[in-house]
Amino acid sequence: MDDMYFHHALTVREDICFGCFHCMNVCPTEAIRVIDGKASIYENRCIDCGECFNACPVSAIVVEQDDFKTIFDFKHRVALLPSLLLGQFPNDVSLARIKSALIEIGFTHVFESALTYELHNEVMSEYLKQNSDIKPLISPFCPAIVRLIQVKFPSLIHNIAMVKPSIDFAAIYARKTLTDVGAIPDEIGVFYITPCAAKIAAIKSPVGEKQSAINGSINLNFIYNKIYKIIKNQTKEKSNDYGLFTKKSISGSLTNGETNHTKGRCLAIDEIHNVIEFLEKIENEEIKDIDFLELRACDESCAGGILTVKNRFLAVEKIKKIALSLPESVEKETPLDIYKDYLKANSVMSKIKPRSMLKLDENMVKAMSKMKKVRRVMCYLPGFDCGACGAPNCQALAEDIAQKKADISNCVFMQMEMMKHKKLSPDHAYRIIEKIWGKGRLDKNCKKKGAQNENS
Repeated sequence: MDDMYFHHALTVREDICFGCFHCMNVCPTEAIRVIDGKASIYENRCIDCGECFNACPVSAIVVEQDDFKTIFDFKHRVALLPSLLLGQFPNDVSLARIKSALIEIGFTHVFESALTYELHNEVMSEYLKQNSDIKPLISPFCPAIVRLIQVKFPSLIHNIAMVKPSIDFAAIYARKTLTDVGAIPDEIGVFYITPCAAKIAAIKSPVGEKQSAINGSINLNFIYNKIYKIIKNQTKEKSNDYGLFTKKSISGSLTNGETNHTKGRCLAIDEIHNVIEFLEKIENEEIKDIDFLELRACDESCAGGILTVKNRFLAVEKIKKIALSLPESVEKETPLDIYKDYLKANSVMSKIKPRSMLKLDENMVKAMSKMKKVRRVMCYLPGFDCGACGAPNCQALAEDIAQKKADISNCVFMQMEMMKHKKLSPDHAYRIIEKIWGKGRLDKNCKKKGAQNENS
């Protein structure tokens, strides 16, 4: 897979979107514009963090998922079950019941994605020792964070630990165990039950790899409903059998899931805006001497993923409660032991390339010229960052103008100035507004949200 290609799991349904710009305001990489009254995503900036999905008041942002029927393209159908799925169900729904339901749905094998977590932690610890001169090393666990660094903090790319994420370990392990008992590689389909859009995107276009070991993704919300439909009428049972889960592995996808088991000065930071604020300080060398950073795009890490069902705090509470009953680590031999060397040999990612959103042109001379134009344009824009131009702020509009994607007359304040000096007619200014926000947006409408006849 071309490392410069980004597959995106988030798309805009134009038939639903009405151009309210909630999504544009929350996007951490300024990837959204409003054009013709509809939100439009700049693919070179989007990191699939899901902030727009959460912010949209009419559910116009949708998450792509593989058609569930595609699992039947494979003879051997593997479900990679994240520990987070356990936290979505009531207490009387055991791991065994969830696995049984997944088999009934159509999978032939179920592997806990956390099964390889402790081995992954071991590999990561060794990587930290071998690269102790790089500070801080940043976990590659969250694909939205890896893309964020590519796009917004390209100078920190060399800080990303070049170890494949733990779910890739689990997928490689699942494939190896099946091929060793005679399965034909092309007949094995591995599908990850994902709590977020970023992992869907990462499977389609993995960063640092040519091809993912995972064939597809299954929306956690979707699979939860299919499982619950099967088990809700079954006899309720409590079970303390959580297979090979341990305290470490079951909590791996939660905040501090990595730092709690990593030596040195380690920090765990979740929620995308908190991460950006911290990375800015790292980039500016305001914070030093940190050995390892666990960065997660979602609040409460994967428990806050946009495809989860249960309240993130309650899900975390349940998983932590389960963890109390589990051993610290695996105390007996497991099938994984014979594959440790194989997994370690396949643990390294290839080079990750920057995709700076600040780069205005591949040609350095042209890029410098465009940057000068951005600065000239900023002399005229008011700096109110109101978003009325269809861009998230004045700086973004100036960059769009330099890229010939917008005009300075998109700014409503500049329109007033231009009309004052008779450089723009009121009719033309009105047409510009319609071009951005769509026709009829300034007409009286008592049925819109917040108006007196909203629900009529």
